[in-house]
Amino acid sequence: MTQFVDLNADMGESFGPWPMGADEDLLGVVTSANIACGFHAGDADHMAKSMQIAVKNGVGIGAHPGFLDLQGFGRRRMVVPHETLGNWVRYQLGAAQAMAKASGGHVRHLKLHGALSNMACEDADMARACFEAALDVDPDIILMVLAATALEDVAKELGANYAAEIFADRAYNDNATLVDRSKPGAVIHDAKFAAERIVNMVQAGAIIAESGKTIETRIDTICVHGDNAEALALARAVRAGLEHAGITVRKFG
Repeated sequence: MTQFVDLNADMGESFGPWPMGADEDLLGVVTSANIACGFHAGDADHMAKSMQIAVKNGVGIGAHPGFLDLQGFGRRRMVVPHETLGNWVRYQLGAAQAMAKASGGHVRHLKLHGALSNMACEDADMARACFEAALDVDPDIILMVLAATALEDVAKELGANYAAEIFADRAYNDNATLVDRSKPGAVIHDAKFAAERIVNMVQAGAIIAESGKTIETRIDTICVHGDNAEALALARAVRAGLEHAGITVRKFG
């Protein structure tokens, strides 16, 4: 049986004259792109540039909303009323849709960023507030969710289209959440190790936690963080490893 999997990256995170990531190169490797919407990173010019290249390369475009926290890159936990969170998601998704349309494409998926995603993985009510807001704007949008967490549970509960995601460059806790970035080994920089690990996970149909525990899950897409200094090498190695193992890399449907 042929296996298929999507490869995505977070990008569009440069701001004004401050560059971040190798978007143009990554867009030649990945099949889906999660574009920052200006709250945690990015601006209108960089959104437009990344989306234009994505359209040219046939890469699926996704909105990547986060906390309103440029200084902290959206990776600081914040206490925000759910009504406000919903409006933040609607606002960022709307901006992404406008920029994608102007670039000749469209937003097909949405993925929560950073601390917003990590907190919603643990809090179903928070996840619901974000996802209901996205579905208000586009009932057919595909929700990219951290596999085997509350995000996936809520997407199922809402009857939404969703893609279950695992990470190539992050270590896992035993409950399928990501190891906190402040801990040693939380972020993976070794491309060869990342590729071997991801092939093992896809073939097993399971997340392999740092402890060695396996968590069975559906796997639709694999993420590489664009701000990782080794992002391009990681993405290339992961894609090559998957293809060498007979796993087709293509946009999720």
